[in-house]
Amino acid sequence: MNLEIRKESEIFSELAELCVSPGYVHAIAHFCFRDNTIKYSDTITSDNILTQYSKDKLVRTEISTLIGLLCKKPLSTELPSPDILQKYIVRTDSLLKEIHESMVPLKELFDPCKIGDQNFNPFKKGNVLREAIFYGGESAYQFQYRDLSKIKNKKDNDWLLENKGFSAQQAFDIVTSIQLLQNKKINYNLNQFANQHPNEWNFLESFKFTTEEVSGSSNINIDVSRQIIESFVAPMDMHGFNSLDDFNPKKAYPIIKLQEDTFLLFQNYNLVEALYETPFFWFCADKQYQPSAMQHRGEFTEEFSAERLKLVFGEHRVYMNIDIFDSKGDQVGEIDVLVVFGNRVILLQAKSKKLTIAARKGNDNCLKEDFKKAVQEAYDQAFSCASFLTDKNYKLIDKKGNELNIKREYKEIYPFCVVSDHYPALSFQAMQFLVYQETKYIKVPFVMDVFFLDVITEMLQSPLHFLSYINRRTSYGKKIISSHELTILSYHLKNNLYMDEGQNMMILGGDLCADLDLAMMVRREGLHGSHVPEGILTKYKDTEFDQIIKDINILDHPATIDLGFMLLALSGNAIETINDGISQMIKLKDKDGKPHDFTFLLDDGATGLTLHLNDDDVSIAVPRLENHCKRRKYIQKASSWFGICIGQASPRLRFGVNNEYDWVQSNEMDHLVKNLPKPQKVKRGEKFNFKTVTSKSKKVGRNDDCPCGSGKKFKKCCLS
Repeated sequence: MNLEIRKESEIFSELAELCVSPGYVHAIAHFCFRDNTIKYSDTITSDNILTQYSKDKLVRTEISTLIGLLCKKPLSTELPSPDILQKYIVRTDSLLKEIHESMVPLKELFDPCKIGDQNFNPFKKGNVLREAIFYGGESAYQFQYRDLSKIKNKKDNDWLLENKGFSAQQAFDIVTSIQLLQNKKINYNLNQFANQHPNEWNFLESFKFTTEEVSGSSNINIDVSRQIIESFVAPMDMHGFNSLDDFNPKKAYPIIKLQEDTFLLFQNYNLVEALYETPFFWFCADKQYQPSAMQHRGEFTEEFSAERLKLVFGEHRVYMNIDIFDSKGDQVGEIDVLVVFGNRVILLQAKSKKLTIAARKGNDNCLKEDFKKAVQEAYDQAFSCASFLTDKNYKLIDKKGNELNIKREYKEIYPFCVVSDHYPALSFQAMQFLVYQETKYIKVPFVMDVFFLDVITEMLQSPLHFLSYINRRTSYGKKIISSHELTILSYHLKNNLYMDEGQNMMILGGDLCADLDLAMMVRREGLHGSHVPEGILTKYKDTEFDQIIKDINILDHPATIDLGFMLLALSGNAIETINDGISQMIKLKDKDGKPHDFTFLLDDGATGLTLHLNDDDVSIAVPRLENHCKRRKYIQKASSWFGICIGQASPRLRFGVNNEYDWVQSNEMDHLVKNLPKPQKVKRGEKFNFKTVTSKSKKVGRNDDCPCGSGKKFKKCCLS
């Protein structure tokens, strides 16, 4: 029997009536403990975090909705009977599930009249995107909102002191103290439950606090503490909150005042989010200060982005606020942040535009207009500036008026569009709305917020690892479906993001993010646990392969960067082959004292790798490796061929070469490669059986062609 889906407004009205029931506040306390609390002992693991991804749990936006509806009438804190409380819980879960189902517009998604229409894309419709916006993954970790608030509000500190009576640091300290207090109370109350009858269990006490408690915990004057706490108590009523998409004051002002100096906070996440976002509205309410607040907000996004990228690439490779001038001296563009590493470039444009209430409600025009201001304009600016980068007729001038003395030949330019605040379903909206173009040099744009940039620069703190991920993530583009960029990054850290040519799509579930969540919590909150997900950053640590990657980062040379991209995209078996091959060559070198090499093909034979082990002068070693790679590439008719030279005395990368050009038949090359043995082949997923092959050949005469393939006489080449 098919039950008709009720209208969302009808379900919401019933939910609103339920939330003002006597003692319903205890049901919300139950949900917050059940769905927002991670339970662990001394050491936190990814299994502890995986419980947060259960489909039975309420997301924070749902709980915020319940809190907003609760506050539409005066609170009744009397503890209801267990039966009544259980009815509240069961009915709430049921209504929220029903609301979720009602939000999915099946008629839009499965319109039979649109079958076969290639231009039909229901996900561009506002009423379809409403669901993704409301239920989509959160932009930031709790500690990111808390910690970044100090940086974001730093330049507004004088205004805060003068107008609010407290500093940004004091606000940070108070919010941090409330979080610590609540954690202690939750643990204390759980221990008390052991001595109580279940009918007496009261989760609500874990979420209460007093001004005196917070002042004592933070060592901040009680009057200042009170002022900070009161600043996050909703100053308005809840009469305007009548649907899921209406502005909910309890998100911007999440603290509930119960009585004088006694308060209630259900979701600490809402408080740190408010600490990050709400002060901006205070600043803008001061019309005289509003221009300064807007300027500071933009500067924060640019400066924070630059600082995080410096962590990866070093200060000398990151430039800020670069103006572009044409030959007439007219300014034609401005780059917020520019990163140059070898022949790769990141060109970052920052914006500070939020999603409006009208857009959240599903208004198509508002949705597209907000996206245009937040992302499209940033991309258009990035693409325009990228077009000027490779043209030396345009000058790059820094804020001091000096022209940048950098190379202007680039193989890849990656446009980054970065927003400063939570922008719901950002990646999904970018997939639907962003209009972009890809050229030979300018790649697909990467759209993100400052929080994701913070995470990726935390986890991939080497230029090669960072750029290799960006290269693949942007190349795969719409082939990867995920609710959040963090999930894709977490998958990469565990499994090395890779898609075969015939693979059309990869769908990643949110629970894959648990390992990354764990690593970030351990790093930023000081918990006991693993600070690096087991995977690409750990499996080959301190091996020969790992040392090659480190050396490529140091060399910062275009040819070795291409080599690094290829190496980091290899399968585990291929990496083990490189480690085994280098180990075998070193053993042979120790045995006979001679130079050694080995060569293998990758995947379908479109590319290969040759490794030389020697300490010869570069005037000999470089052309020898170049010629060896050219012959290998020719005989395989490969599109590219890489070469690595490892030192004998010290097994470190000396240099690398990259041959990448179209294959053309040559009689001379046919002669040079006729006795060249076939290389071994490595396929993804297959084990490589390394073995040393000793070739038997006649003695090379002084006047014979050099076997290295240089085309010179032996006496003029390798004999010396």
